[in-house]
Amino acid sequence: MDFKNPGISAARQNLRLLVYIRYIALGGQMVVLGAFSRFYHPESIVLLTWLIAIFFLIVVITHWRAHWHRPIPESEFCLHLLVDMLALTVLLYFSGGATNPFVSYFLVPISIAAITLPKLMTLAVALVAISAYSMLLFLYVPLPAFSPHAAHAASGMNLHFSGMWVNFLLSAVIITYFVVRMADALRAQERELKARQEEQMQNEQLIAIATVAAGAAHELGTPLNTIKLLAEDLLDTSDTKTRTDLATINEQIDICQRTLRSLTGLAGDMAKPVAAADVREYIGDLLDSWQLIRPDAFARIQVSEDAPQILAKFHPAIRQALQNLLNNAADASPERIDIDISWNRELLHMRIRDYGEGMSPAEAEKIGRTVTSSKPGGLGLGLYLTSSSLNRHGGRVGLANAADGGLITSVELSLVEENDYHPGEAQEVAK
Repeated sequence: MDFKNPGISAARQNLRLLVYIRYIALGGQMVVLGAFSRFYHPESIVLLTWLIAIFFLIVVITHWRAHWHRPIPESEFCLHLLVDMLALTVLLYFSGGATNPFVSYFLVPISIAAITLPKLMTLAVALVAISAYSMLLFLYVPLPAFSPHAAHAASGMNLHFSGMWVNFLLSAVIITYFVVRMADALRAQERELKARQEEQMQNEQLIAIATVAAGAAHELGTPLNTIKLLAEDLLDTSDTKTRTDLATINEQIDICQRTLRSLTGLAGDMAKPVAAADVREYIGDLLDSWQLIRPDAFARIQVSEDAPQILAKFHPAIRQALQNLLNNAADASPERIDIDISWNRELLHMRIRDYGEGMSPAEAEKIGRTVTSSKPGGLGLGLYLTSSSLNRHGGRVGLANAADGGLITSVELSLVEENDYHPGEAQEVAK
């Protein structure tokens, strides 16, 4: 059982731990009863056997309760501790009361309460334990084996000291085990809380970036139109070489304008249902579009021929995120890039290898977590937005320096697969 699972509430984890502690205590009680049965009256043995059987039934019911989906409030967990002390009190009453060395086991539920419960409930558990211990000083069925004043005083003291040692050992192990497990559970919950806080902070940063991007898209529209008009006017008055350059400028301006139009319409696209696409066609279209935008980049592209033919849904943000990673590789080493892509029915794997300068450990620590850049003049938004987008849609980005120089970017993307289909079904889905 995974007690560190943050998906399980603290109260449920505590109750499951308490169940296992009860099993240990129950086993110890049966061992003690068997080992010292000759010191008990026959009637007491029968009664204690019935009490242990009832306690076993309580443990089984609690085990079932710990795995039931209904929430476990702190008050219920406190009640379970009180039941434990009641069972211990009854067992000790028929086993020598406060003269029984196992009477100090009352410290175990007090320790558990102090770790897991609020102050008032912990105080209630402590008061009940003190009251039970005090009562057992005067009200109990004597057990000569644990009495220092019995006829065989030396033997009685030896048994008493042995029992004290066993009880101390058992209590120390249980308390240590419970405290360590609880500390692990608390650390797991703290990590989950920290992750949620970081996610909330990322959401706020993404909203701020999106607001700035929307404003920039409108502001860039006018200067791009002006540049395009000037370039078209110059086409009629320029020589052949200049006209070729101006035509290239116009093509790049068209790409910029399409990108801005897609940016302004992205919010509307994200509100629409995501259509299914053939994975191989989606990857091919993605790479074709990227190569059109980055004609200066020379890439060796390897798409697995053995990958299955499936339909999958890709959020609009995924396309831009993958293009950002390809652009980063092209910026680092446009003369040589290795791209390897494969997938199965659950995951898509993309490996992008560039031959640039790589990154330092400090940059690796920050990249994807904060807005930072390793490129001169870079804004640092690309990897941050890419990592955030892919994380939100079942993906993960890994960066590592290659042994012989350059950077290896690994992408793992969970595929939301549609039903298996035969060639031609993609067109039917599109309709």
